Amino acid sequence: MRPKISKGRGRDEKMIDRRKEIASFLLALSLGVFVRAQDKPGDVRPAKTHSKPNIVFILADNVGWGDWSVYGGQVPTPRIDALAAQGIRFTNYSVEGQCTPTRSAILTGRMPVRTGNNRVPFPGEGKMGLAPWEYTIAELLSDAGYNTALYGKWHVGNTPGREPNDQGFDEWWGILNTSDEAAYSQYPLWRALGLPAPQIWEGRKGAPSKPAAPFDMQAKTFMDENIAQHSVDYIKRQAKDKSKPFFVYIGLTQIHPPMTAHPDFTGKSTARGGIYADIIGEMDYRVGQILDAIKDAGIENDTIVVLSSDNATGGVLGAGGGSNGPWHGNFFTPPYEGSYRTAAMIRWPGKIAPGVSNEMLSAEDWMPTLAGLAGEAQRMPTDRPIDGINASAYMLGKNPKSGRDTYLFFSPDGELMSVKWNTVKVIFRYTEGIEKPIVKPYLPLLFDLSSDPGENVNLWEYNMETGWMYAPALKAVSDYMKSVAKYPNIKTGQDFDGYKQ
Repeated sequence: MRPKISKGRGRDEKMIDRRKEIASFLLALSLGVFVRAQDKPGDVRPAKTHSKPNIVFILADNVGWGDWSVYGGQVPTPRIDALAAQGIRFTNYSVEGQCTPTRSAILTGRMPVRTGNNRVPFPGEGKMGLAPWEYTIAELLSDAGYNTALYGKWHVGNTPGREPNDQGFDEWWGILNTSDEAAYSQYPLWRALGLPAPQIWEGRKGAPSKPAAPFDMQAKTFMDENIAQHSVDYIKRQAKDKSKPFFVYIGLTQIHPPMTAHPDFTGKSTARGGIYADIIGEMDYRVGQILDAIKDAGIENDTIVVLSSDNATGGVLGAGGGSNGPWHGNFFTPPYEGSYRTAAMIRWPGKIAPGVSNEMLSAEDWMPTLAGLAGEAQRMPTDRPIDGINASAYMLGKNPKSGRDTYLFFSPDGELMSVKWNTVKVIFRYTEGIEKPIVKPYLPLLFDLSSDPGENVNLWEYNMETGWMYAPALKAVSDYMKSVAKYPNIKTGQDFDGYKQ
């Protein structure tokens, strides 16, 4: 069951459209739609026949707020820094607590607690990932006439009906689950279980996905090189066909364990050294390859590029590095800022003015925002809660604010952890590490991030006149609870086919 959007047309409408196409073709002939290419005098190419921007979405894995040099990182990332300088670089961008939750948020515009993707289900709890009923940004853009593709990590569904080619992507190549699987086959006890070896998969819309190659430590080492090459080939291929815009979602596997560094970059870091620095260096190079493909294809001005990370960096990755900047905590200490504030940027030459923004933005906002930038905001579903905001007017300079001033953060068990309102942070539950318990304080903690990025001073403890700051957070919680009463959250692993109207 799909959301309430207009689909399908009758025979009469199609006949009218066909007549319009013939009339448009004859008019085009009379006006001359063929233009001369600037780079090859005398070469004649068809003019661009669509007005929609191409969209290239690059998602890194577990890169901290302070890892890229444009955010203060010590490993030079010149290509990423240049991309940031050409568009908007966000300093107040928030994601979810793990890989699957963030990816589900990006793809659906919905908080993962609503879609049953706040965590990966345990055995016996049902299927992992997005229910087929969910409507993704790939499906929206496909319905709007885009060609779509995914290369790299998926991690929001590993059964038929929940794979990329079932969720709006025309084609895909990559891994269905986590990068952890690359290390499984090196353990004799794992091999003794007799389970199928982890695979790299590929698929096309309308057909089952098929294994393409084993996914082991050797494959992990070269995985991002292959992801970048698939993406570059796709961009070149799509650029030759100017009749339809394209959307390509690129899920890099770095810097997720198991830690491996490509041999071309091992020991090549000019900064602090070590495998973490080497991987950051490769990541910058891969992003550069994708940007070069866009430029070489002559579609730079017609293409939106987004680069972000799915999570913060963690202190137990075994890589000897990683920085979450000035923010307290890491991947495993929600809901402190260091656990879910990370890097993000967007570029669209001539449309999005360069700058640095401290406006609040979240992973849930990408779907409605990209739909708005593509002129397809009307395709957003109306039969379910959409938590993302459409920040396209802000990005295009038509609005001084992003439209988001509040962000709710949940734990894997689906319980509320914190609410951020402007610079105020209210923490209802917290943990100090993966091996630590979740603590519920006697009264919620209250922080002002504008003067205390490390979340060290609980304002309520030292100055009770700040109690009014709780009010906006509590209102956000109340609004959420009213929404859940009308649209109950989908349970983890649940098959779901829509709300009764």
